[in-house]
This record gives sequence, C-alpha cells and structure tokens, in this order.
Amino acid sequence: MFKGLTIGQYLPGQSILHVMDPRMKILLLLFTVVVLFLLDTFAGYIMLGLLFFTVIYFSNLPIKMIIKGIRPLFFIIAFTFILHSILTEGGDIILEQSLWIGTITVESEGVYRGSFMAIRLIFLIIIASVLTLTTSPIALTDAIEHLLSPFKRLGVPAHEIAMMMSIALRFIPTLTEETDKIMKAQKARGANFETGNIIQRARNLIPLLIPLFVSAFRRADELAVAMEARCYNGGEGRTRLRELKMDTRDYLAMVVLISFASVLLLLGL
Repeated sequence: MFKGLTIGQYLPGQSILHVMDPRMKILLLLFTVVVLFLLDTFAGYIMLGLLFFTVIYFSNLPIKMIIKGIRPLFFIIAFTFILHSILTEGGDIILEQSLWIGTITVESEGVYRGSFMAIRLIFLIIIASVLTLTTSPIALTDAIEHLLSPFKRLGVPAHEIAMMMSIALRFIPTLTEETDKIMKAQKARGANFETGNIIQRARNLIPLLIPLFVSAFRRADELAVAMEARCYNGGEGRTRLRELKMDTRDYLAMVVLISFASVLLLLGL
C-alpha cells in the first residue's frame, strides 16, 4: 500500500544539498510552500518543477526514487482532484451524471482548480522527500529546535516538539514496512483489500489497522524504555557533536530561490 514512500528516509551523501545547514533547508522549504500556493498558472508550476528537478539532480538523488515516492499517495492526490472537480462551480459543464445521492456535475473551473491542488500536493511530497532524503534525523531535530528556540520564552517546549517531529519522520518508513508485512500476512489468511464498495473496503482494513496500532504502541513503549535507560532528560544540559553553522552556500541558495520566486510572481506566472 505505502511501499516506496520516500518521506522520512535518509540517503547519506556529500552533495550541495546534503552539506547545507538544515535550518536553511527548512526555511527554504517553508518559503517554497508559500510560493507554491501563491502561483496560479501552469506556466509558473512548470518553471517551479524545473527548479525542483534541477535541485534533485545536483543533490545526487535518484529521480526515479522521488517519482516512486508519489505513487503511495496517489489515492489522496486523486481524491483531492475529484473532490475539487465536483464541488467547485464555474465554467462549462463537462460531465453531468445522476446517481443515487443526486446529480453530480463536473464543470471546467472545478477541473482547473482540482488540477492545481493535485500539482501542489505532488510538489509538496517532492520537496518534503528531498528534505528528509538529504538531512539526517539528528540534524533535522537540531535544526527544528534551533528555529523554535526563540519561542522558549513564551513557554514553547522547543526540544520536545523537535524530538517528536523527528521521531515521527523517522518511523514513517518503519511503519510503512510494517504495514506491507501485515497486509501480506492477512492476504495469506484470506483477507481481501481490493474488492467491494467503499464501506466493505473500510471494514476489510480492520484486520490491518488493529495489528498496526498494536505494533506502533509496542515500538513507542520500547523507544521510551530505551531513552530512559540512557538517562534521557530532554534538552537540559545537552551537548552536540556538530554545531550548526550557516555558510556562504546557504545564503547563496536563499538568494537564488528568493530571486527565482520573485521573478515568477512579478511576471504573473
């Protein structure tokens, strides 16, 4: 089901993106997300897509692996497209079908907006995958903690939030692999996850979800015991093997991305 998901995985390397400061990578990701939702033309998305694939190329990441990482989330992307196509009104009528729930009408404006949302989701998956593939979980934790440290004065537990986010990202591939194993085991026992209507398919997922939740809680308990055994007490008095430091390449990457996005927005792409 989720085989091939790249979000949460890390590939060691020495590319430009690998050696960048993780704080800058997170800031650039957030800036890219904002730009992604500001763009409103297919030409702008094409230009942004070319930038993404250029970054992937210079990061020495396998493009096929990035593309395969979109496949497990295809259902969510397709559902978003269909939902916008049905609920958004405007333009010419493309399809009108009478069903037991009523008449479903698909108009051109809905298809247009649905396509935009689908492209945005695909790009979000790509940039999130690039971030985790080029940043180790430890570096990601330190970067999130540094970025949230100014909010400590407001009582925000920066270290705890960073730790929870990094653990969640780290266990995405583990739970994905666990889901695949449980699904194969249930299929061997006669379970069917691919036939029937929506309600039947939802019921068929119960033999999959229950063992998955049990496994997730067991792993969480084992992780808690391991952290206690190592006298983990949060970020208080913690030292780091590698201190984060911004370099010229980090600021250069920021200038390039901001300049590129500014040109796209000023041209109305």
